[in-house]
Amino acid sequence: MKHRIVVLGAGYAGAYVAGNLVRRLSPADTEITVVNAVPDFVQRLRLNQLAAGRDIEAPQLADVFAGTGIRLRVARVTAVDPERRVVAVADADGGEIGYDTLVYALGSHGDDHGVPGVAEHAFDVAARPSALRLRERLDGLGGRGGGGSVVVVGDGLTGIETATEIAEARPGLSVALIARGDLGARLSAGARGHLRRACDRLGITVLEHTSVEAVEATRVLCTDGTALASDATVWTAGFAVDPIAAAGGLEVTEDGRIVVDSTMRSVSHPNVYAIGDSVHALGDNGRPLPMSCGSAGYTGRQAIEAIVGRLTGRKISNVKLVYLYNAISLGRRDGLWQSVDDEGQAKPKYMGGRKAARIKAAIEKGALWGTSHPTFGLPKRKRRLAAAPDPSIEKTVRPLDNGGAVHG
Repeated sequence: MKHRIVVLGAGYAGAYVAGNLVRRLSPADTEITVVNAVPDFVQRLRLNQLAAGRDIEAPQLADVFAGTGIRLRVARVTAVDPERRVVAVADADGGEIGYDTLVYALGSHGDDHGVPGVAEHAFDVAARPSALRLRERLDGLGGRGGGGSVVVVGDGLTGIETATEIAEARPGLSVALIARGDLGARLSAGARGHLRRACDRLGITVLEHTSVEAVEATRVLCTDGTALASDATVWTAGFAVDPIAAAGGLEVTEDGRIVVDSTMRSVSHPNVYAIGDSVHALGDNGRPLPMSCGSAGYTGRQAIEAIVGRLTGRKISNVKLVYLYNAISLGRRDGLWQSVDDEGQAKPKYMGGRKAARIKAAIEKGALWGTSHPTFGLPKRKRRLAAAPDPSIEKTVRPLDNGGAVHG
């Protein structure tokens, strides 16, 4: 019987891991299934751009995995049972999917922190449907030249990129950015100065040392008593993971991320690996890796090495788990490249301007290419072998429709 590998999530991390596993493992010995909630690949790095009005490619996962032998099922994961080694899914068929090795890559979603009115009245750019709803709302304010007010809550990288993208793409809108502390507090002094000049150039009003206590349909209420008029409130004040892993009995942190060893293997259930935003992994500096595309790449690579090593009896290679820089777009023609040290603190030196914007665009393009070519050139002969039907599989695993994963 073939070893069943199930990957939950076909975002940057999940698609990358699935493609590399099918490239490096024998199709005669393993079968790989990817489960995803939507049928297309979501470029989460660019959802702020989608909301502002850009056309962003969304490759169909059925096309991405065509000819690789990877089975794709579009379904929402509802539960994980690591004791029985099954995953419960919700789609037209429903039911359970059995596994021998599970790769948990369900990602994260926006976190409203319990602030009243966020769920009812605010938009976010953590998922494609919500980004499209925001785009529709901005279009309703008069398109790119119309008036209206937009308030972006949160000055992390997502908030900064969202505010600058909207302000540049839709100059008729009044854009405000709310920061809990100093604007760009995690950046170097020089980079903070560049960010401030970019906000001034784009006409963004910045409110620093400000907290939000409620969001209403047409305004944002701050704890200091300030009330900001808002035709579209965008909430970017943090991310959270679904409680699926915790509910299934996996050992997780207080915020629900799966606790793993240095190979991304669950410390409580050795048949489960976690990667991307879903994992609590310690970097080489002893600090938890942040939720980021870069962390998804490093944790994904380590999981690949561990799974391949354990299934083939080879030595498991150690991947460097580091966080080296922040690449921040400030609209289409401006950006920041901020290096960080071993402690995750910003180094004094930074890069700003068009060159930084081009580097960020190259990162986005590279991430899309890597996902659109998950096997990185799997030889044609192996593709044919991987795609060939195996009658024995029919006895143990139900054939899957053209599907995909959960949460990217």
